[in-house]
Amino acid sequence: MRYLFFLTFALFFLSACTSSEPDVDLIIRNATILDIASGDITEDQMIGIAGDTIQWVRPMEDDGLVASANSFDARGGFVMPGLWDMHVHFRGGDTLVRENRNLLPLFLAYGVTTVRDAGGDITPAVMDWKQQITRGDLVGPTIFTSGPKLDGERPGWPGSIRVVEPGDVDDALDSLESLDVDYVKMYDGSLSAQRYYDLIAEAEARGLKTTGHMPMSASILEGIERGLDGTEHLYYVLKACSPFADSLTAAGMGYGMLPIITETYDPELADSVYGIMADHDVYVTPTMHIGETLARLAEVDHSDDELLAYIGPGIQRTYQGRLRSAIRAAETGNTSRADFVARTKTMLKPMYDAGVPIVAGSDCGPFNSFVYPGLSIHQELQQFVDAGLSPREALETATRTGPVFFGRTDDYGAVAPGKMADLLILERNPLEDISNTRSIQAVVKAGIVRDQPDLDVLLQGVRY
Repeated sequence: MRYLFFLTFALFFLSACTSSEPDVDLIIRNATILDIASGDITEDQMIGIAGDTIQWVRPMEDDGLVASANSFDARGGFVMPGLWDMHVHFRGGDTLVRENRNLLPLFLAYGVTTVRDAGGDITPAVMDWKQQITRGDLVGPTIFTSGPKLDGERPGWPGSIRVVEPGDVDDALDSLESLDVDYVKMYDGSLSAQRYYDLIAEAEARGLKTTGHMPMSASILEGIERGLDGTEHLYYVLKACSPFADSLTAAGMGYGMLPIITETYDPELADSVYGIMADHDVYVTPTMHIGETLARLAEVDHSDDELLAYIGPGIQRTYQGRLRSAIRAAETGNTSRADFVARTKTMLKPMYDAGVPIVAGSDCGPFNSFVYPGLSIHQELQQFVDAGLSPREALETATRTGPVFFGRTDDYGAVAPGKMADLLILERNPLEDISNTRSIQAVVKAGIVRDQPDLDVLLQGVRY
């Protein structure tokens, strides 16, 4: 009798475990999972996804115990979190809204599942896309956005909020909070040093993240004292690493000081600056690929670039401004941009080793010539490795550091239960060679898997 009871129970348990009723919506089988934090590799795994969330990760030997309505065979492919591009732009005014929107599939086609919009002049459209993507009504990466930039009396870009008088600080931040932005982006078109400091301090008091450009009349170290959370590009860090910074500031040289601070970079002073930045968790977005691209604009013919076919004619016209500037610089023998790019390559590894959090951002978008959405973050990671980071360290900047900046580590940064099902499936191991991030087999966004033919269809829909 007891034997029959246990036999009946065992048959019932086996039947329940092998039921055709799906406990998840999608199972990715035969996956090799990459742990970007540790560099560990775990083969023969399967990933169960319900909705937009990973429910479990199990060895393939448990395959008979689970079921799903949908399945994808990774065929041993390397599965890692989707890439984050932490510096992109959607801008150019109302006439370019559609062309900006058409950039969204480019990001997914290259495994970029999250972007941080760094400010522009089509905020209502960006906010609408953000909500549509969250609901699943629009195909594209998750968007974090600053909304309009904060600038001075004569903003460098249309759509910016002017912050001139002391009372403008509260008004500007009130406006951003009413828009429910994700962070505050400051710009240096004409923003004064005092208003820059005031914005940081007030944003800190409100619990808002701050990053962006800095007036060259200001000091990044003073900004850090007031609560600065990040800095875009490396001009402002470089300035702090020159012993001539104070005298150049007093002389009111602005960006005219760039050749001097590039030449007078002091490694010992830099170590001190990096230590302060690390102690205060100041995030740096180096944007090295765009620096390299712009430095060589006058000598490289981009007319046959494969991705140019996915860039609208209106956005392509915005490329001409930087191209003309590059040609003028070449004609006059001005090498300041190239010299700056060479210097930044020596800064990245010491910053990383000092503990400064580095985030990968490409600065792609209108006006930033021939820096293509999606592809450009892979090129940025290559720049990081060329500058001394290991492939694992570079991947960390595009998968883990962004979530930390936004306080979203519970949702992103690993292939693990409870994390968002935003995944990149690669044919080759990127921990061995960073260029393998381009060997894309499939992209999973919010639990929807798209293999290469699916991604090709996405791209064809936005080809001009």
